[in-house]
Amino acid sequence: MYNARLDGLTEYPFQRLAALLAGIEPPIGEKGALQTIMSIGEPQHAPPALLHTALASAQGDWGKYPPNAGTPAYRSAVAAWCTQRFSLPAGFIDSERHILPLAGSREGLFMAAQLCVPPLKNGAPPAVLMPNPFYQVYFGAAVMNGAEPVFVSATRESDFQPDYEGVAPADLARTALAYLCTPSNPQGTIASLAQLKAAIALARKHDFVLACDECYSEIYDAEAPAGALAACAEMGEGLKNVLVFNSLSKRSSVPGLRAGFVAGDPDLIAKLSKLRAHGGAVQPLPVMAAATALWSDEVHVRENRALYRAKNDDAARLFGDRFGFYRPAGGFFLWLDVKDGEAAAKALWQRGGIKVLPGAYLSRAQNGVNPGHAYIRVALVHDRAKVEDALSRMIPILETL
Repeated sequence: MYNARLDGLTEYPFQRLAALLAGIEPPIGEKGALQTIMSIGEPQHAPPALLHTALASAQGDWGKYPPNAGTPAYRSAVAAWCTQRFSLPAGFIDSERHILPLAGSREGLFMAAQLCVPPLKNGAPPAVLMPNPFYQVYFGAAVMNGAEPVFVSATRESDFQPDYEGVAPADLARTALAYLCTPSNPQGTIASLAQLKAAIALARKHDFVLACDECYSEIYDAEAPAGALAACAEMGEGLKNVLVFNSLSKRSSVPGLRAGFVAGDPDLIAKLSKLRAHGGAVQPLPVMAAATALWSDEVHVRENRALYRAKNDDAARLFGDRFGFYRPAGGFFLWLDVKDGEAAAKALWQRGGIKVLPGAYLSRAQNGVNPGHAYIRVALVHDRAKVEDALSRMIPILETL
């Protein structure tokens, strides 16, 4: 016996990619296998030195069970960071009521559906809105909690942001949860403050929860992205109907630390804390101490951001206007129009030893059209020289397709 909802899940994108490339041998260079993995958003920049210092200072705490709500120091550091980063009024974020630590943002994004999806919404099967393309956790969370995923196109015509106001009234009436990612993954565009306010107003009007995934918020090219917390502060009604998720994985180049948080509606935070007490993955105290130090430091974040800007400079110089290239406003992905993402991924691996992710694996077909079919997602996560080399080798291969 098993939960039959699992049958509604497709294979995760990286499993699909492994199947696509199975049996293909990448080329061999002079010093061995010539391989550059650009399919996964796993930052390869060196983590800041203060990480190791903070971990070492708390080594005596490995033998203690960590509290579900985290330490007061961690929650205070997160509250202070949110207040400074989004220019919030003093006291708008209360570390005791509005903040909960997470083992990375993915855990919280999945549990948001466990928290928010009821058996019925207004007498109808519940719906979960998500952009298309999208982070696959949104889809899995909806399906495993008995909701219908409602895909909302996020294509070039809409600046790669979903228009939830255009969703059919009948679907809005049964919506329990909506995911919004800014900067968007995979496209790297940023929702404006006005767009965030509109999404929040819609959530309050139709009484659903808006889950804002802002884990790429600190990897930006020119201007710092607006955030849902700032939108709430300007709108009034506190953080009603809103949950905001962020983590250190991208900001501080520590994906293995699994340190994040959710901030938002105090009633929802209290209920999520109750849920996590039964099944959440709580961070060890030394990890929490290290994360506290990282949230409290901006020097390493500015240095990290500068590295990505330099790689964007190289990509802009190399690609120009080919393959639909545009400079991403946020995040560290290129979203390239290569006409057939699967064919391009196979060719790049077979002829260049470069692994990228087909865009079709990050989206679902609507009316027979998959909005990611023509694209590949390229993660600029390696050092500048390695990325420049890979992009340079990529171009002549793509030009033959």
